[in-house]
Amino acid sequence: MKTVAERVRTRPSPALGYGVFGVSLAALLVRFLVPRPVSMSDNGDGFRVLCGAGITWKSLPQPYIRLEYAATPGGCDPSYQLSQSWLARLAVDVGDLFGLHSALSLVVLGVLGCVVAAAAVTAVVLGLPYGPRVRLLVALGLLLVVADSAFFGYFSSILGEGTAFLGLLLAVGGLLLTARPGRWSQVGLAVTAVGGLVAVNAKVQTLMILPLLAVAVLLVRPGTRRRWLPGLLVVAVLMGGTWWAQSSVAPARAPDGTWSSVPGSDSSEINVVNTIFLNIVDGRHDAAADLAALGLPPSFAQYAGNGWWHPHPVIIDPLYPRYRDRMTRGNVAAFFATHPSRTLAVLNRAAGDLLAARPDYLGSFTASAGFAPHAQEYRVPVVSGLTGLLAPLGLFALVPLWLFVAWRGWRHRRTALGVVLGLLLTVAFGQFVLAALGDGIENVKHQAVALFATLVALVLAGVVWHPKPTRA
Repeated sequence: MKTVAERVRTRPSPALGYGVFGVSLAALLVRFLVPRPVSMSDNGDGFRVLCGAGITWKSLPQPYIRLEYAATPGGCDPSYQLSQSWLARLAVDVGDLFGLHSALSLVVLGVLGCVVAAAAVTAVVLGLPYGPRVRLLVALGLLLVVADSAFFGYFSSILGEGTAFLGLLLAVGGLLLTARPGRWSQVGLAVTAVGGLVAVNAKVQTLMILPLLAVAVLLVRPGTRRRWLPGLLVVAVLMGGTWWAQSSVAPARAPDGTWSSVPGSDSSEINVVNTIFLNIVDGRHDAAADLAALGLPPSFAQYAGNGWWHPHPVIIDPLYPRYRDRMTRGNVAAFFATHPSRTLAVLNRAAGDLLAARPDYLGSFTASAGFAPHAQEYRVPVVSGLTGLLAPLGLFALVPLWLFVAWRGWRHRRTALGVVLGLLLTVAFGQFVLAALGDGIENVKHQAVALFATLVALVLAGVVWHPKPTRA
């Protein structure tokens, strides 16, 4: 039974919230702008975010960043719905107020990202039913993750990962606030809905967060009289909003010439080809046996280790059209299911990629800054530096980290914190498996969401240790 003093000390405090938000925003803005703005260069996929913001652009991998993208007459009809485009469109509108004439300024986009990140950290801090010391330690830990060089540049970029981080952190804060009493619970429900929509629609790969978040929403006990209705309303908003967002885009053209409105269908064949010829028929194993297991001809062994965009890919082979129906996720899943040792090897390599944290080809600076192509900033490398030391251990490092989070989540299983840790752990695991077994390329970049979820969970699991939790 808590004393009156303890209840006052652990109650969400507006003054604490304003303080955490102000300090967090100031720190993130300095980190972003001093001595010069930083971002992450286009890997060739940035045109999707730009199109969603109304700008037609032909993307190619770039060694430097651009800080401004000019408006294009007629706008753009997007075939991808990415929540980074929502933030980019807002940045365009804000830029118009300062005379940018519908151009997208990545400086404005980065400032908006800092505001959302500071708000998300504040929501988590206010949602924790513990004293100021624990809350401030959590705020510090989360800021080290958010500001880390492995993640921060995405907020001001035309890549999709930035809003996955922001949305996930907002959803975590919203779930914690939902369990607090009175109006804070209502605020938490709203924050959860907004953050969830942003996180789920960040990328095609993050759509899998939707069912996990829906379960988490229903497991948290709202601090209101009604037990189920508020959660059901939030789940309805998440499902309805995501359906509307994903169905409001134009159909995408797949490599075989067909058109589909199913999210990610245009890149499905590309991802399968990359997975098969980079992760399975990779030139380091028995290519003939692997091709036979996949139902592909022995002659395809000449393409071992060659991805879709390789100068000599399998798609140029005259036999490829005959075997195109074997290039499916079901075929790949069947191979991994029947070759456990190979699957484990791929997962171990993917764990190393996850802990590596940062791809080396995404530059941080403009060409005029005077740095070499692909040069990267290391203003806050604390967290990614530590995980990088663990990267050679692969699963031997990653699995113990996840087990620690699972243990702490079980200890807090009757609280909102336990629900949040369970959500972060399942998101991290799901994103890890999808990227490891389903993409084949850019493995470090594609593991960024899994790493971010893991690190946020570790902060919450590690800092919230001694205090006795209150029931959610």
